[in-house]
Amino acid sequence: MKGFPNMGNLLKQAQKLQSQMEKMQAELETKTVEASAGGGMVKVVVNGKQELVSIHIEPEVIDPEDKEMLQDLIVAAVNEGLAKAKEMISEEMQKITKGLNIPGLPKLNGLF
Repeated sequence: MKGFPNMGNLLKQAQKLQSQMEKMQAELETKTVEASAGGGMVKVVVNGKQELVSIHIEPEVIDPEDKEMLQDLIVAAVNEGLAKAKEMISEEMQKITKGLNIPGLPKLNGLF
């Protein structure tokens, strides 16, 4: 039939894209971002799987009389870290798709 793209070529492109996405997912597992709150009093590291890898709390911010402040700083730092991880993932995805919005692409185990 005239007017239809070469299905074999289209399948090859889809397989290449899938392979690139699998490679990117493996690479993202080793990449990390750092975020902080309270002027660096609470620092977190988040990986490309959007997992909290580590947290560092400066001793002077630990006040038994004001645990709510510390809790707020931890939440703020973790949320910033997750946002940075999502941004990193999005940038890597755009490198593969060249900015195209392709419906039906796998979500890389829920990373998007």
